[in-house]
Amino acid sequence: MAKVYTPSQVARRMGVSTTTLRRYEEQGLLPDVPRGGGNHRCYESVHLQAFITIRWLLKGYEIPLAYDVMRKIKGGETTDALWLVNGQLHIAQEEKRRVEDIIRMVRHTAFDRYRNVKLTDGMSIGQVAELAGVNASAIRHWEKEGLIVSARDPDNGYRIFTIAELRKILVISSLRKTIYYIENLKDLLNEIEGHRYSTVDQSFQYALQRLNGKLEAQFHAIAELMKYIGLVRSNEA
Repeated sequence: MAKVYTPSQVARRMGVSTTTLRRYEEQGLLPDVPRGGGNHRCYESVHLQAFITIRWLLKGYEIPLAYDVMRKIKGGETTDALWLVNGQLHIAQEEKRRVEDIIRMVRHTAFDRYRNVKLTDGMSIGQVAELAGVNASAIRHWEKEGLIVSARDPDNGYRIFTIAELRKILVISSLRKTIYYIENLKDLLNEIEGHRYSTVDQSFQYALQRLNGKLEAQFHAIAELMKYIGLVRSNEA
């Protein structure tokens, strides 16, 4: 006979509230939950593993992706779910490469080329946005916050950016999600302008450590995900 768990038992094991468990169920992340006497929920092993998988996915991935993966598995789209996760691993690899590129760039005094693109002191906001992998709106916001400055093209009034400002934009875009808030970034950019690189190096090394930790969480989530898929398939057999 399959083991059955009450919501309270699962909540204690997961370290969350029963309200959280119900929210996951209401979001369509679980297989259908059978009901016992008094219409109480009766979680089975597949549901317990689903909860474990959700929690690990949330540690390694953004909420929308974690939810999408679980919904696809519930809907029988297991292969699509796995491709979603695989795509995120590729993104993590690219982010690591990007951080490593910018670590080298910060110390490179002759910074006139980035990823095989020749740089100038008259780049448009579209050009620097593409190089940094961000939206132009983000660059305008950072300028408003005083992190970067732009000149204006005398012919059309559009923003133009120097190589020095692109360097700042690349640093901001690499660290903003990892460890830094606006005020911290102002101090860090001042360190770069003053050619004081010890703090900058520490910041990027910490960013790499955070990426490494995220990668471990992603692989742990994948391991739990495969256990969950195995249980789902066993129940369907």
